[in-house]
Amino acid sequence: MSRFFATGSDTESESSSSGDELLSKPSGTTYGKQPLLVSDDEEDTKRVVRSAKDKRFDELMNIIKTLRNAMKIRDTSKCLEEFEVLAKAFVKSKSIVDKEGIPGFYIRILADLEDMVAEVWEDREGRKKMSKNNSKALATMRQKIRKYNRDFEPQLTAYRENPEKSAEEEEGDDDDASSAEEEEEEEMTAGSFLKKKVEPIPQDTKSSAKRPEDEDDDDDDDDEDWGSPSDESESDSDDDDSKYPSLAHKFLKKQHTEDDKRAAERKRDDKMKKRMERKEKKRAEEDEEDEEGGEWKPVKGGAPMEKPKMFAKGTEINHAVVLKKLNEILQARGKKGTDRAAQIEMLTELCNIAALNALGDGIALKIKFNIVASLYDYNPNLASCMKPEMWKKCLDCVCNLLDILFASPNIFIGENILEDSENLSNLEQPFRVRGCILTLVERMDEEFTKIMQNTDPHSQEYVDNLKDEANVCEIVRRLQRYLEQKGGTEEICRVYLRRIVHTYYKYDYKAHTRQERPPGPEQSKSEQDQAESEAEDSAELMNELCHYIYSKDRTDRIRTCAILCHIYHHALHNRWFNARDLMLMSHLQDNIQHADPPVQILYNRTMVQLGICAFRQGMIKDAHNALLDIQSSGRAKELLGQGLLMRNMQERNQEQEKIEKRRQVPFHMHINLELLECVYLVSAMLLEIPYMAGHEFDARRRMISKQFHHQLRVGERQPLLGPPESMREHVVAASKAMKMGDWKTCGNFIINEKMNSKVWDLFPEAEKVRDMLVKKIQEESLRTYLFTYSSVYDSLSMHTLADMFMLDLPNVHSIISKMIISEELMASLDQPTQTVVMHRTEPTSLQNMALQLAEKLGNLVENNERVFDLKQGTYSGYFSRDSKGGYQGGYQGGYQGGYQGGYQGGYQSNKSYQGRGGYRQNQSNY
Repeated sequence: MSRFFATGSDTESESSSSGDELLSKPSGTTYGKQPLLVSDDEEDTKRVVRSAKDKRFDELMNIIKTLRNAMKIRDTSKCLEEFEVLAKAFVKSKSIVDKEGIPGFYIRILADLEDMVAEVWEDREGRKKMSKNNSKALATMRQKIRKYNRDFEPQLTAYRENPEKSAEEEEGDDDDASSAEEEEEEEMTAGSFLKKKVEPIPQDTKSSAKRPEDEDDDDDDDDEDWGSPSDESESDSDDDDSKYPSLAHKFLKKQHTEDDKRAAERKRDDKMKKRMERKEKKRAEEDEEDEEGGEWKPVKGGAPMEKPKMFAKGTEINHAVVLKKLNEILQARGKKGTDRAAQIEMLTELCNIAALNALGDGIALKIKFNIVASLYDYNPNLASCMKPEMWKKCLDCVCNLLDILFASPNIFIGENILEDSENLSNLEQPFRVRGCILTLVERMDEEFTKIMQNTDPHSQEYVDNLKDEANVCEIVRRLQRYLEQKGGTEEICRVYLRRIVHTYYKYDYKAHTRQERPPGPEQSKSEQDQAESEAEDSAELMNELCHYIYSKDRTDRIRTCAILCHIYHHALHNRWFNARDLMLMSHLQDNIQHADPPVQILYNRTMVQLGICAFRQGMIKDAHNALLDIQSSGRAKELLGQGLLMRNMQERNQEQEKIEKRRQVPFHMHINLELLECVYLVSAMLLEIPYMAGHEFDARRRMISKQFHHQLRVGERQPLLGPPESMREHVVAASKAMKMGDWKTCGNFIINEKMNSKVWDLFPEAEKVRDMLVKKIQEESLRTYLFTYSSVYDSLSMHTLADMFMLDLPNVHSIISKMIISEELMASLDQPTQTVVMHRTEPTSLQNMALQLAEKLGNLVENNERVFDLKQGTYSGYFSRDSKGGYQGGYQGGYQGGYQGGYQGGYQSNKSYQGRGGYRQNQSNY
């Protein structure tokens, strides 16, 4: 007998006989043509037939789910992609939508997507931080969603007016669809295959085998959907197999009557009604909870740290108990999932408990050290800064530590004190606590630098944070006083360096104003002395701190930083010679390339400040030499630690970029890069223009400043010459005017309202700098004029030159004398008549061109002869290579003899241009 017909009943003989009858059917009948045997896999297979509506709507729902996930994380690029896919899927469902209507979930996603796009678009700060792809996708999606939603304007309006009703209708539609799908599945699977009769399932087994989506309907739908085992047994016993022609017909699909359909509809309606009632009840309970004061609570990531009770009720609080609790709290430090904020709160509470029970300053200091360490550990990321509230707590805790140390001179702290040798409770002996206050203050100073680096320098927040520098400096001063009493030499040098770093870049305006203001008659002698002492406070403080480090420090780094800061401070306050001598005596420029990057940045800043100081003092050549290395590199911004230049990823990876960002100097310590470039270009102009005029026809003329020549070439390539706008254009226009000797036009281009506001007003003594510049422009314009037009004059009156360039006569006399001594100008001074007599030794422009042509012709002849020798070999005669003297004597002798005898003899005659016979004789010798 076939295993398929095993019914599991007691009448085994009947089933076997019926099976034999089935097998004994003649092959010619219709029944014999049907396949009766199926495999085990086919027995358990449940075929699900879904309608076209369900398929299309499920496809839309899957796309909407992905779209909502992208909306949650504000991935506008993914949202745009999924929106386009959703629109195409909706077009495919057009026939279903025309028949059934637009589903509510589709209207809801369109409304939510439009609201999300509008919200992101209004957040301008957020849009600036977006990536390029997301920003572009946001703009595209904003246009597409507006255009697309015009076709659904009535539905969107109705949804926005009553979103709850629309949601309920949508849920009802979904439930109808699901119930209809279940009914359809039951109908399709009832008679599709011959099923195997199974034993009745116990109640507990049935409940565990239910579908997850039907868990809400357990109480109401058990009796309706499943039935009891007794019902099943009764139905089995009541079945009359005789009314079926064969056993197979018993399991074929039955045709439902109208009554059965109505009963199924009533059953479905009852289920929908009960489901809606449960949802309404649940929504009402949630509303009641909200009215009672329920609030949203943030969920913290990681394993939550349960806050333990400090001490049980009635526990005696002593040193041992507090230390044990302190160790319990510290054991969780650094572990994954530890709530750092809760740990700080517990340490603070423990400190308060110790203070209430008067356990002494030793235990309080111990806990305070751990609180500050926990505050530093709150943010483990080295690149980011501390939060404002944590920063305030840190300042307060460090101040409290110093208060305890100053109030209790019998406390000794240090890193070399072991925990076993600590004394926290014995009042008869001095307290000994393990810890280093200097390390905490240095870390606090570094955190302050990070805060300034990570704050927008053009915001009010930066100004507010900068006010905390006074508190930081006060803490460093108090620590300095403490370490001067109980610290060692190394610790004193470290805290002195911290004090120097907060002082060297600040200009002492108080000292400057007191030096400029003369003492009034109403001031007494003591008041004048006090004013002078206050004026020298900054300089004396730097001298005292730096000289101690020079003599006591054993590390090269601290001494190098102190020297550079001292030079910077000298240069900032116009003490040029002190700064220059200290730089030359230190020999830092010889080995600075081996220092670490922060020290190299400090060296670059010092050299720049030294060059600006030399410029203010009128030492143009020294200023140019000091600024040459920084400006010629084209990376002044990066070398000064004031920003990063855009580079390829091959030159600098992300990790290197993070390290370089941590080395950046805070904005309030920056040197103005435009002022730096202007000082360099003006210095190069004052040096380069007279040199170019004096060596106009010199083929081997050297280039003083490549950057200045580049700016000149850029100015010459411009097709349209208009009034200068930028600082560089002003310098180029001033250079062209200086070439012509027009010092007034040159001065107007360099010193005007626009340049004053951008550059010159940034100097502390702006008026003195402008006066110095005018004088330098007058002097260099005079030198340029003499170089350019000396060949035109036989003699020049110094009174005329003084009036022309508005200089004093002794100044003009000094300038011309220097030019004659250095052999830049071939002339002599006639003292009785106060004139400059030109000697006419320098050739005119036409003569210079003739000499250059002759030199090029000589080179051309020599090259041709060398090429000819390679082809033909050597030959005798006038150009013989063997007779070296013949070539030299024949060609060069004739050339040089003609030049010496004809050109120089005729040119040096007193008749000047009238004695051109020698020059023509020289031409005949060529």
